Amino acid sequence: MSCELFRFLIKRKDLFMYYFIVNKISGNGKGRKVWKKVEKLLKEKQINYQVRFTEHPKHAVKIARELSSEKCCAVVAVGGDGTIHDVANGLIDSNIPLGVIPAGSGNDFARAFDIPTDYKKALERILTGKQRKIDIGRIGKEYFITVTGIGFDGKVAEVNNASKYKNWFNFIRLGDLSYGLSFLHVLLKYRPVNIQLKVDGKNLVFFNVWLIAIANISNYGGGIRICPDACYNDGFFDICIVHNMTKWELLRTFPKAYKGKHVFYPGVTMIKGKQVEVISELPVIVQGDGEILTKTPVNVTIQRDALLII
Repeated sequence: MSCELFRFLIKRKDLFMYYFIVNKISGNGKGRKVWKKVEKLLKEKQINYQVRFTEHPKHAVKIARELSSEKCCAVVAVGGDGTIHDVANGLIDSNIPLGVIPAGSGNDFARAFDIPTDYKKALERILTGKQRKIDIGRIGKEYFITVTGIGFDGKVAEVNNASKYKNWFNFIRLGDLSYGLSFLHVLLKYRPVNIQLKVDGKNLVFFNVWLIAIANISNYGGGIRICPDACYNDGFFDICIVHNMTKWELLRTFPKAYKGKHVFYPGVTMIKGKQVEVISELPVIVQGDGEILTKTPVNVTIQRDALLII
């Protein structure tokens, strides 16, 4: 190495910097525990890093936006899908790669992108992995990476996020089960609604709709393969509409969704599209990446190659 190159590298140490955004309370405190192990490993490997901790909801968005103007190797989210959602929203179109060390309950993002749940392997992937661009979804000014759920599953996400049993399941490392319990809780009182869809200009009407899942990846809710063929870089959403089912039919069909077998049942309609407008006879909840975003009516569009991940 020449003296000039060595001096340049010393001056531009920031080019080899990794920024970590840590949600210490994600996964019922798993975020804090995972970060302590990751930090120890970073010091052992003599990796240049800085860390910021989230202090309130949406704080990760603000931190990521501040870091998006920095020159660095990656901004790494340590937390669950909600933390990843916020960090991604702060990095949109920045050309800074998003890295992930899973520390949540569902970890659907990690599952979709084959990110190891083991912190050592996840960190090694970030330090040596290849970068790639992925599509993301947009609702108003908010972006989502995985799936947006409208109706029943939006309500399930709301109930699950507010539940005490979610933390208990996380504590015993069975976080995926909390979604199923919330599903049963919401099922008792939820009433399906009639929906008007406009997909790439084509008008569609569905009656007694339980849910609409607009997917950029195949899974959500801790491993439910709601749209088994969804692909994050094909320029299309996969859309699942569950309609004209009784509660008992929905209850029988739900377990099949963990393997993507629900798509063969009557009352499940699968379509593809780039732009989706949803209008319901009554406003229903809309979630994205498990975070409550808004209520219907909504317009959902796909953004090609909008996020860089590592």
